[in-house]
Amino acid sequence: MNNRIFATKLHFSNEKTTMKEIKDIIQAYQKATAAGQKTALATVVQVEGSSYRRPGARMLIVEDGQLMGAISGGCLEGDALRKALLVMAQQQPMLVTYDTMDDDDASLGVGLGCNGIIQVLIEPIMPDTPNNPIHLLQLIVADRSPNVIVTLYSLENRKGPQGGTCWVLGKSQIPENINQQIQEDAHKALINNTSAFKTYPNTQALLEFVAPPISLVIIGAGNDVLPLMHIADILGWETKIVDGRANYARPERFATACQVLVSKPEKVLEQIAIDPWTAFTLMTHNFVYDKAMLRELCQKEAKYIGMLGPKKKLDRILEELANEGVNIDSEQQKSIYGPVGLDIGAETPEEIALSIVAEIKAVFEGRNGSFLRSKTGAIHAALAHE
Repeated sequence: MNNRIFATKLHFSNEKTTMKEIKDIIQAYQKATAAGQKTALATVVQVEGSSYRRPGARMLIVEDGQLMGAISGGCLEGDALRKALLVMAQQQPMLVTYDTMDDDDASLGVGLGCNGIIQVLIEPIMPDTPNNPIHLLQLIVADRSPNVIVTLYSLENRKGPQGGTCWVLGKSQIPENINQQIQEDAHKALINNTSAFKTYPNTQALLEFVAPPISLVIIGAGNDVLPLMHIADILGWETKIVDGRANYARPERFATACQVLVSKPEKVLEQIAIDPWTAFTLMTHNFVYDKAMLRELCQKEAKYIGMLGPKKKLDRILEELANEGVNIDSEQQKSIYGPVGLDIGAETPEEIALSIVAEIKAVFEGRNGSFLRSKTGAIHAALAHE
């Protein structure tokens, strides 16, 4: 492909690949490689209609039949495994079409009511090849920066060579099949924090935005924090625990947390970095500590600050801070969620943790946490094709 710039329209979607899935795939790959097993990577690169998984969904396939990740709700995995074994043997990528709108292929999607055309790219992973797909995924998880990973494939020449997972914007060497227009479109995807699908002459591209995992900073180290940390861990979020009490904030109590701090409120933010994917929950059950922490947080640009307790507690804190000359304007107050969590009737620490996690997820995705059955449009925003 030459470097001519093609004037075609770029479409964006809010689809985001989860970092947890990528990390799980890398870990499974490393285990398989250590055991001398061949592997292949299946990636959903395009969807028309409805599908359980969206573009960017991945699954690692090991030659002994082990799978990590998913490209569907279970209806495509068996066939993908069979085709992946052929890919491993031939050491050539394969583009596979699953048409669950076709009556002949209806059994593929009937279990979940899928009604779409799904394009899946299956690539052999050759460990000695520089910038193989797994190596590129490793570049993505190396830090907390947002990334765009480019996957090329050809619907017109599906039996021919496929470009595959070939480039991470700003982190890997630009291959010859990434022209100037693709580079510019990848930059747009990064700026817009959204994935994009684009058609170029002789090839299609999935320009996939991958955000860092949510960093959940839990201010408080009581027993009710443990369920919140555990649910966040399941989602692949990075958790940090902060408390002023050394006998509570102990690393052995919060073994899966990335960081456990014993700190005064005014020193916390000197030790924790805040980025656009950072959320805070104030759960110390200590009015003075929570108030001091909120004072510090309101000087930063935190997207989400959740405060445990009744609304009158937050109102009193805001009133006292105002009397002390700390005026939190209406725009800043939009990032404060008190009482914390969605209204799901939560009573127990585990239920409250569930409501908090659901609210944080809704805020970061720009959703309102309503019932899906009330939604008039599609559940997932589609990538338009052009």
